Amino acid sequence: MNIRVLRFVCLALVFSFHVLADEHNHKYEGEEEVVLWMNTVGPYHNRQETYEYYSLPFCTGPKETIGHYHETLGEALQGVELEYSGLDIDFKRDKEKIQYCSVSLSDEKYKAFVYAVKNHYWYQMYIDDLPIWGIVGEIDEGGEAFYIWTHKKFEIGFNGKQIVDVNLTSEAKVKLEVGAQIPFTYEIKWHASTVVFEERFNKYLDPNFFQHRIHWFSIFNSFMMVIFLVGLVSMILMRTLRKDYARYSKDEEIDDMERDLGDEYGWKQVHGDIFRPCTSPLLFSGLIGTGYQCVSVALCVIIFAIVGELYTERGSMLSTAIFVYAATSPINGYFGGSLYARMGGKQWIKQMVVSAFLLPVLVCGTAFFINFIAIYYHASRAIPFGTMVRTS
Repeated sequence: MNIRVLRFVCLALVFSFHVLADEHNHKYEGEEEVVLWMNTVGPYHNRQETYEYYSLPFCTGPKETIGHYHETLGEALQGVELEYSGLDIDFKRDKEKIQYCSVSLSDEKYKAFVYAVKNHYWYQMYIDDLPIWGIVGEIDEGGEAFYIWTHKKFEIGFNGKQIVDVNLTSEAKVKLEVGAQIPFTYEIKWHASTVVFEERFNKYLDPNFFQHRIHWFSIFNSFMMVIFLVGLVSMILMRTLRKDYARYSKDEEIDDMERDLGDEYGWKQVHGDIFRPCTSPLLFSGLIGTGYQCVSVALCVIIFAIVGELYTERGSMLSTAIFVYAATSPINGYFGGSLYARMGGKQWIKQMVVSAFLLPVLVCGTAFFINFIAIYYHASRAIPFGTMVRTS
């Protein structure tokens, strides 16, 4: 009995060590498997129009398919559905050029690839959460022949037990023809890198653009234009108010009879409308409270993005915004409820419900409508109906 227990404990320890080294903690042992996930494909000039990678007639590798689960709420709401490539990639193990599948071009598949090449389709993949982009194919100079890139060369940099850099080179273009047999190949090259794991996303931020290509003249021009417009409006407003004050001082010398017969002008024409109580204090206070909450959420998310690294994980920004929105709900209740009380409101429970559900109902309603359109066009950003209901 003790031997069986000991065997079970040993197996559990081995299994736990195997689980610890994967893409979730970004540490790999020996020649462990590195997963290549295929994400989306779509036209280069419209980054919002994306479809599943295998909506084009690409083929998968020989390895057994594994599923991908959503790690964050934001990843699920963004419609991220990663699919396993089936390619055999092992940590620190080079692999020479090898064919992993082939596609026989029928008329339907030929038209699908030609349409993708014409519209400059690009695709996105992930290795250890690092995004990789590639182009589907290209058109010759005459615009009559269409080619597809069939070879993927991965150059992966590692630092210790972690992956810190991934580059993709597309090679071996093949002409698209009906009935042709197109082989797809890949190649893996590993190399040591001095990039530390915490800075591996820095290259995606393109620091050269922000440091040397800032259009200072445009910024200065816009700044001066704003100052000029503010000064112009302020000058007109001050001149108008000065004239009104001069008229009001003259009116003090007129008796009551003449003042009643005179017409109101200037500020007196609008002060009654400005200071009158609103007709719907319930809705007005709900809007004010929601506005305070949205401003608080925006400031908190910006601070978190500056302090932390929300861009390093898929959906982290959206997940953080949802969490902060839920955490800042007391701000909505305080400002909206206090304003409602100052306006003499009595139905405070109704006001609380309106403030709590005003923005979520508008956002969820709009999202449902847009999502139905995305489902109709089979876009990758379409969120399954069950997921929408669970997260609403």
